[in-house]
Amino acid sequence: MSEGNGAREPGLPPAPAAPLGVGRVIDPSAISARDRYQLMTSLVVPRPIGWISTRAADGVANLAPFSYFAALSISPMLVGVSIGERRDGFKDTLVNIRHRRAFCVNVVTEPLLEQMNESSASVPPGVDEFVLVGLTAVESERVDAPYAAECPAILECEVRQEVDLGGAPNTLVVAEVVGVRLSSRLRFEDETMMVLPEDLRPVGRLGGASYSVTREIRRLPRPDQR
Repeated sequence: MSEGNGAREPGLPPAPAAPLGVGRVIDPSAISARDRYQLMTSLVVPRPIGWISTRAADGVANLAPFSYFAALSISPMLVGVSIGERRDGFKDTLVNIRHRRAFCVNVVTEPLLEQMNESSASVPPGVDEFVLVGLTAVESERVDAPYAAECPAILECEVRQEVDLGGAPNTLVVAEVVGVRLSSRLRFEDETMMVLPEDLRPVGRLGGASYSVTREIRRLPRPDQR
C-alpha cells in the first residue's frame, strides 16, 4: 500500500468510512406521536409518492398524495399504500378504494410537484381535486378509476387485500398493477424496460415540507454485475 498520500492499490476494496459514533439513542415509545412522525419521515427518505386517483360512489373524482407508498413484488406486480385516518373518519381515498376496488398511481414528476402539493389540501368530499389543481381526469380502460392526463407514467391498480397494522391509525392497501401507461417521451435504458430517470424526473418525499428532485444520477453496477 502506498504511504503518505492515502492512495490504495488497485483491486483493493475501498477504505471503510470512519465511524461517526452514536450521539443519542431515542426510544420511540418515550416520545409523542408527532415526534415519532417527524423522526421517521425525516429518516426514511427519499420516499416515493403514491399520487392516488379514485372515483367516489357519486362519480366525483379524487386525487391525493401519500408518501407511505412502495413497490412490494414484481410477480405479480404489487404496490402498497398506507392510508391514515382523519379525525372525523376515513379519508376519501380509502372510502373510494373500498367502493371501486381500484385506483391509479400517478407518478409524481418535477413539473407536477406544485400541483401534487396543492392536491393534498383538506377539502370536503364533494370537491374534485383534478379541477382544483388544474389537471385533466381521464378514465382508465382497465380499472374503475381516473388518472391525470398530464402525468407521464401511470400505474393502473386493482385492490387485492387490506392488511391490519395492529391498531395503527392506518390501513395498508395492497393492489396489483394490471396496466402501465407511459408517455411516448419516456425512453428506456438500452435493451431494458427501465425508464430513464433523466426523462421521468421523479420527485421523492423528505421530512416536513421538503422534497427531493433529480439533479445528479450516479450509476453503480453491483459487484456481481461487473
